[in-house]
Amino acid sequence: MFSPLVGQQQAVELLTQSVKQNRVAPAYMFVGADGVGRSLAARCFIELLFSSSVAPDQIPLLQTRIRQRNHPALLWVEPTYQFQGQRLTPAEAAEKGVKRKAPPVIRLEQIREITQFLSRPPLAAERNIIVLEQAETMAESAANALLKTLEEPGKATLILIAPSPESVLPTLVSRCQKIPFYRLDIAVMSQVLTQTGNAEILQHPEVLNIAAGSPGNAILSYQQLQKIPSEFIAQVKKIPTSYRHALELAKKIDKELDTEAQLWLIDYLQQYYWQQIHEPKIIQQLEKTRKHLLCYAQPRLVWECTFLALFQISQI
Repeated sequence: MFSPLVGQQQAVELLTQSVKQNRVAPAYMFVGADGVGRSLAARCFIELLFSSSVAPDQIPLLQTRIRQRNHPALLWVEPTYQFQGQRLTPAEAAEKGVKRKAPPVIRLEQIREITQFLSRPPLAAERNIIVLEQAETMAESAANALLKTLEEPGKATLILIAPSPESVLPTLVSRCQKIPFYRLDIAVMSQVLTQTGNAEILQHPEVLNIAAGSPGNAILSYQQLQKIPSEFIAQVKKIPTSYRHALELAKKIDKELDTEAQLWLIDYLQQYYWQQIHEPKIIQQLEKTRKHLLCYAQPRLVWECTFLALFQISQI
């Protein structure tokens, strides 16, 4: 079941043994960088758990249902945007062309839906399974509501996917068995990108630098790079030469890029400036920019402060 997952032997061993020994935990936390296989591991683990309830010749159908997330015993929860009274996943927002000014979050009403889902017995499986992608995006009210669910999950297993234990409420972490995931070396990265039909990314060292051992991030970063015109990239990676220039760059970014693209641009600029200038103050300033954007500050104002600071640093 875990054959698609490359380079995460420890996680595979821990999860496989929990099933073999019939000691599946009520809650897991898959911790590690984005794009290193946490969601894929969750899917493989679910296939392994659910396969005991079907005949061998039904395994391919089971795998298809899990991949399409339409199995009656599976609930897959993602952070969402609020738009015109609707909750939209990042994929749905992109499909509708919605310009996103703030990162998506897991909302209290989504946790209530989990509680409702768990109130019924599992169908076509021995247990219900809930996966929470980007669990670190839970609002405090949502995290507290989930805590009550974790105290009495019933015939269910919850899988929280997060970058680190520190990014999630400590009382939630204490109720989960932690499964570590690690960044991949360049040889394994090359293997994964080639196997997934993304070998062209290997020709872009700046993308590999941004990805830092994460195949998923390499793919997403390359997709972002393809979306943004090269002329735009060339303009915004220049250190401003005046206050007016700084304000113009901020206006351009705010107008043309959504939040997801702006966060990617921070990664790109950090990588570029470090390679070209080796100035720690610039990297630190861009890290502040990321923090402010993630805290829902007004993007144009954030970028104005950023480029004004970069201009001042360049004058020292």
